[in-house]
Amino acid sequence: MPESTDLRRSPVAWRELAWSVGAFVALAALLLMAAYVVLQPNPPRRVVLATGVEQGAYDRFGRRYAELLQRHGITVELRATQGAAENLDLLRRPDSGVDIAFVQGGTDQARAGSDKPDGELVSLGSLFYEPLWLFYREDAAQRLLGAPRLESLTQLPRWRLDVGVEGSGLPPLMARLLEANRVDLGALQLSQQPLTPAVVELLEGRLDALALASAPEASMVQMLLQTPGIRLHDFVQAEAYARRFPFISAVTLPRGVVDLAHDLPGADVRLVAPTTALLARASLHPALVQLFVQAAQEIHGTPGWFQRKGDFPHAADAEHPLAPEALRVYRSGVPWLQRYLPFWLANLADRMWVALLAIVAVLLPLSRVLPPLVEYRIRSRVFRWYGQLREIEGAVGRRETGELLHELEQIDERVGRVIVPLSHADELYALRSHIQLVRRRVVDGVG
Repeated sequence: MPESTDLRRSPVAWRELAWSVGAFVALAALLLMAAYVVLQPNPPRRVVLATGVEQGAYDRFGRRYAELLQRHGITVELRATQGAAENLDLLRRPDSGVDIAFVQGGTDQARAGSDKPDGELVSLGSLFYEPLWLFYREDAAQRLLGAPRLESLTQLPRWRLDVGVEGSGLPPLMARLLEANRVDLGALQLSQQPLTPAVVELLEGRLDALALASAPEASMVQMLLQTPGIRLHDFVQAEAYARRFPFISAVTLPRGVVDLAHDLPGADVRLVAPTTALLARASLHPALVQLFVQAAQEIHGTPGWFQRKGDFPHAADAEHPLAPEALRVYRSGVPWLQRYLPFWLANLADRMWVALLAIVAVLLPLSRVLPPLVEYRIRSRVFRWYGQLREIEGAVGRRETGELLHELEQIDERVGRVIVPLSHADELYALRSHIQLVRRRVVDGVG
């Protein structure tokens, strides 16, 4: 019978093969566990997103991110803040617990006057324009300027102006724009109030003007745009601002976009707009980066007042390096496996395939050892008795004959219970003949 057939039919061969393969599988499992520990393919199930003031644009967007990531089993905890500046501080504080945040473009430069990138933070892409809305009362312009409208920031001295609370990106941004217009801040009656009280003050006439930076989706922006007696400042020098400040874009609020029926606004309004980005710690798990970018494409990819469909989100961010995983999503879209498998399984396969290939490369050469190992273990069932035979043969003349014969009988009895495949039966019979040979030498007293 051929040896391969014999091995398939022999219980002994199966047991030895199972033992050898078991050791091989255990080694593969150990390597796989080590790769899993090192690579950490599965992301944390909880992530903290710093947003902004309640009912603001950041807060609204944050809730949508939380809803989308919950579908994949990721809980997004929303951390309410005063705005971009506080968000940036929280990202940089190791003990804050914040992993990712909305940050208005220019917040870093406006506060510190530095263009140096922060290596601890990465960008997940630019999300939307966050225009600077400067609302003012028509009667205040008439009273302070003798004209129905504000033409330039240089006309703001003596105005009662609110520039937003400390912690948002607005106060340093306004300070920088006023400085560029050579406006002495001491000549203004500045206040820094939360948005809702400031809007009330403006509507009741205790403020002349109110600055806020927000996406047009914010409820306060929508309300003020439609309030009689409140005008929106037209930044006629918007292009000049955009050339001087790299984090600012010139955008246009089209005529009638607020309310077509009432033709609001009645003319195109030029605005300056920082671009809000999604910033994260560089240590954020790549799978979470992937999910947030995918969510951003769903949330911010629609057309709006200042962008067409597909303009946002995009990979350009002049202030922070783009996370490698974010760049991968922008270039390739949703990973192929994720289109057909649950996220956790697709992510596991996506992150582990390189490690799997490396493990296979290591184990393939080792697999060649399996057949010789199985062969060795089967032959060892026979050959392990030869050492005892040699000891008995060497003890002839030095030990009692009866004692040696008793040991030989025990060996012969045990060997009789040994089972090997038929292909190794000749070795078993050779062993038994050698036992008889040693027995004759013991009886004859020949060592």
